[in-house]
Amino acid sequence: KLSRLHGLGWEHTIERWGAGFPPIEPLPTRVVNGVDARPHSWPWQISLQYLRDTEWRHTCGGSLIATNWVMTAAHCIKYVSLGSSGSLAVAPEKLIVNDVALIKLSEHVTLSDTVQLGCLPPAGTILPNNYPCYITGWGRISTGGPIADKLQQALMPVVDHDTCTQPDWWGPILRPTLLCAGGDGVVGGCNGDSGGPLNCKNAEGVWEVHGITSFVSGLGCNYVKKPTVFTRVSAFNDWIDGVTNEMLSFSCHFQVMMAN
Repeated sequence: KLSRLHGLGWEHTIERWGAGFPPIEPLPTRVVNGVDARPHSWPWQISLQYLRDTEWRHTCGGSLIATNWVMTAAHCIKYVSLGSSGSLAVAPEKLIVNDVALIKLSEHVTLSDTVQLGCLPPAGTILPNNYPCYITGWGRISTGGPIADKLQQALMPVVDHDTCTQPDWWGPILRPTLLCAGGDGVVGGCNGDSGGPLNCKNAEGVWEVHGITSFVSGLGCNYVKKPTVFTRVSAFNDWIDGVTNEMLSFSCHFQVMMAN
């Protein structure tokens, strides 16, 4: 963490310092067929839960992107009751077509070594084919199987748009605002991973949330040539900044530039 240096601009980086740099580094592994994540190594990952009888149950994942804002998939919201003191913002008339939603928390959370903010990539960023990323979540550990009791992580390389729109892959249903990863028939997202992040490390060593887990094939969670599909976060920077009234992606990368 940086000390505050008045007059040099460092004061603008203190609040978000550490975002994208988890103090506990994730394990470099090869969540269907994933592995248990190292505790607190994805400190922006959150669980959306609902109360059934007297038990809180996981329904979707999400990412803490500001101290009072969670980013998740829009299709998760219909399963979640936020309570009277919370508020919700989604793009008008684009609830499912653009599968992204923001939940405003009723109070700010306190950041620590185990609770940190996820960084957004710069607007318009397109990752190349086979770029290494990690999906994380508490989803089913196999098609039709049980929900994971520990946070899972799995390495899922990006599948570029040209490949993923091929007829024997996802075809023309894959819009430019979506992102594919996986598709090897071994590793994939599954029910319960929805809304959670696709985490990718950039050239400066900063972990960025490039995707919001959206859907998998009805043929199975890890079906070959049917990679997990994510909402591409870099297509929605302007909307996210407008709703939260914060320049979230800029502040993360400003932090890195100042540190260098």
